Amino acid sequence: MSFTGKYELQSQENFEPFMRALGLPEEQIQKGKDLKSISEIVQDGKKFTITVTAGSKVIKNHFTVGEESEIELMNGQKVKVTVQLEGNKLVAEAKGMKSVTELNGDTITHTMTLGDQTLKRVSKRI
Repeated sequence: MSFTGKYELQSQENFEPFMRALGLPEEQIQKGKDLKSISEIVQDGKKFTITVTAGSKVIKNHFTVGEESEIELMNGQKVKVTVQLEGNKLVAEAKGMKSVTELNGDTITHTMTLGDQTLKRVSKRI
């Protein structure tokens, strides 16, 4: 199963409280809450490049499954993380946050948990 493709955000739950927990300024949260971000995933074996474009902001991360990599979070912070592939899920934990990206057909569900806040984002292949 390949994650490769372009995906457009369809829905999200708990965006504002999660972004506040991440420490984003209120102005950025209000600007970002209605943006339909586009995620482009390129998978080459265990190597991934994920580019997320939301308005004028672009975050591009590279990682290899099972190896430590540095990635940029939505708040601009860079963290070291080791991403694992568990079936159809990419799982990572860093700085108390857990990220699970699950592929089901043409739908990607990305769930991030930080403390008692969980953000769920659903994107469809375009």
